[in-house]
Amino acid sequence: MHAGYLDVDAGDRHIAAIIDTLRKSPQWQKMMIVVTFDENGGWWDYVAPPKGDRWGPGTRIPAIVIPPHARTGEVDHTIYDTGSIARFITRRWGLEPLPGLVEREQARVNAGGPPPSDLTKALRMG
Repeated sequence: MHAGYLDVDAGDRHIAAIIDTLRKSPQWQKMMIVVTFDENGGWWDYVAPPKGDRWGPGTRIPAIVIPPHARTGEVDHTIYDTGSIARFITRRWGLEPLPGLVEREQARVNAGGPPPSDLTKALRMG
């Protein structure tokens, strides 16, 4: 789906084929799939993020958490950021938090906001 050489339809078909293959895997019940999208048409990687505005701190990057362990039929309004996937992996396997994630969390708190979460609230627990 990157701007200039692919289209949205081809990207959607590619993502669907990967997810379908993973769903048929014997490991399906042990995985979590997170699909994130570049909301700025493939140009996000090449420019600095926009400053906060009246709607919040920069742009919103859509993400979809794919079952089997995702909550279904609802939208999660928890504050996440692009480091939330790494936070989840860190928490799940008891790893040392990455310094950049710790600094980012502290910066959000210092700015008066909540720290970004990992993906736990998007999952069914138990």
